[in-house]
Amino acid sequence: MLYFESLKVYQKAFAVNKEVYKFLKFNKSMPGYLKNQLGRASMSILLNIAEGSAKISCKDRRNYLVIASGSTFECAALVKFLASEEEIHEGAPARYYQYYEELSKMLYVMLKNSKQ
Repeated sequence: MLYFESLKVYQKAFAVNKEVYKFLKFNKSMPGYLKNQLGRASMSILLNIAEGSAKISCKDRRNYLVIASGSTFECAALVKFLASEEEIHEGAPARYYQYYEELSKMLYVMLKNSKQ
């Protein structure tokens, strides 16, 4: 197992991406540019956590966590917008938003701890 795979934040981001991927794969009504943006932003969280974990310096690791955090906020904003346009239904908006909120909190703690 690679180091990043043991991180709880990575495991959470992986689980979120699996669910978002399935949602986007089977949603035929949503405009392609919005599907693309949500998919890329959500995957960015996962990949920046993984890539950042391999960096030697604290400054470099922190930079990747900042990017992952920004992508988390981007996803939350997209989910709110898609819900307002009724592109996401049946409890999914609240569930997705909660996932991104949890990821945001986890990343915040990691960022806070990286200053020390």
